[in-house]
Amino acid sequence: METILIVVAILTGSMLQRMTGVGFALVAAPFIVLIAGPRTGILLVNLAGAVTSATVLTRVFRHVEWKKFLVLVPAALIGIVPGAAVVQNVPPAWLEILVGAIVLGGLTASQLQSSVWHPGTRPLAGAGAVSGFMNATAGVGGPALSIYALRTRWEQTEFAATMQPYFLAIGLASISVKLIANPSSAPQLSPWAWAMIGGAILAGLIVGDLLSRRSEVRTARRLMLILAYAGSVTTVVRGVAQLIS
Repeated sequence: METILIVVAILTGSMLQRMTGVGFALVAAPFIVLIAGPRTGILLVNLAGAVTSATVLTRVFRHVEWKKFLVLVPAALIGIVPGAAVVQNVPPAWLEILVGAIVLGGLTASQLQSSVWHPGTRPLAGAGAVSGFMNATAGVGGPALSIYALRTRWEQTEFAATMQPYFLAIGLASISVKLIANPSSAPQLSPWAWAMIGGAILAGLIVGDLLSRRSEVRTARRLMLILAYAGSVTTVVRGVAQLIS
């Protein structure tokens, strides 16, 4: 049953990733952490997110802004190392609360910010560093960059395309750092479960591709926000319940 729930979360996340460019981890991470636990769950989100981004990249490659990508990745690596240390040293209950709070904070900040920023290298690098830390600790690197994109008026098509090689790169970096620090944290799933996860990613991308032709991006973003908020609140509540039990 747990595998089925993980597959559903991954399918939904990959579908929204294809439609909005940044939906996978926001939707999938809170639910997968609930099901698989914080350490294994975050690593699984990193892995599935990297595969999803690599697949989407084949469709949007020509829209990628590689100069911004080359600023973002080194900055993100600076945030990934301390983020991985947090994951390895924070107790599971507190880590669940942290994961949920990071997603909630990122989502809320992305909705409340209204000022316009100058699209320079320093703000972009700062957003990359915060994104890297959030990706390593919660599997969610999108909110920091969504805020940057909204405030600098980054065109949606180029932003969504650039996020794919970026999420692929930082996802692989987060996985590498965590496995080097703690090899036993690798997800222990059966070959059948891995096959189902791969199928869910592919199915989600196909459905997302079809829906993106028939629905507005705004509708997909609204659904993504609802699911992400619901999953994040549930994750925080379970972490608090574990602390007081």
